Amino acid sequence: MDKIAQHINAFNERVGKTISWGALAATLITFLVVILRKGFDWGSIGFQEAALYFHALLFMAGAAYTFKHNGHVRVDIFYQKMTSKTKAWVNLLGGLFLLLPLCVFIIWVSADYVAASWSQWEGSREAGGLPLVFVLKSFIPLFGLLLLLQGISSMLRAWIIITTNSASSINSDNHHTDKEQG
Repeated sequence: MDKIAQHINAFNERVGKTISWGALAATLITFLVVILRKGFDWGSIGFQEAALYFHALLFMAGAAYTFKHNGHVRVDIFYQKMTSKTKAWVNLLGGLFLLLPLCVFIIWVSADYVAASWSQWEGSREAGGLPLVFVLKSFIPLFGLLLLLQGISSMLRAWIIITTNSASSINSDNHHTDKEQG
């Protein structure tokens, strides 16, 4: 189980680091849009949409990476005082009854929506917009899938903590241990 969790973590780590370049791209494109508009009185719907696409990719594909690194907002008034085993139970049950059903629902609900967009190679409705709306919509099930995988990893690690009585070999926060990073 630990090997499966490690592979999922490594995959989402690579995805997160790769798409992080989207932040630079979105920033540079937005900077270009502002310079062209304010300095040269010229605007481009395509550039504006490109910045939006990178922004969407960053948040949708980066959600699992953020979850892996425990970066989502959490109200841990009670959680922070729990033992490692109790935290593992909370993570396991929360993943099983909340996260996984939500991810499956997102993938299921978005499937027809995205398939219809791909079937017609949907493009922007704006003149001069990007002909890639079908790609943008594909970020929705991608979000669900990546988060589902990371949820499975989190639940596997929680199960290992619960069953081994040891949190020292596996960090319950989904962070890599020193051994994994090397």
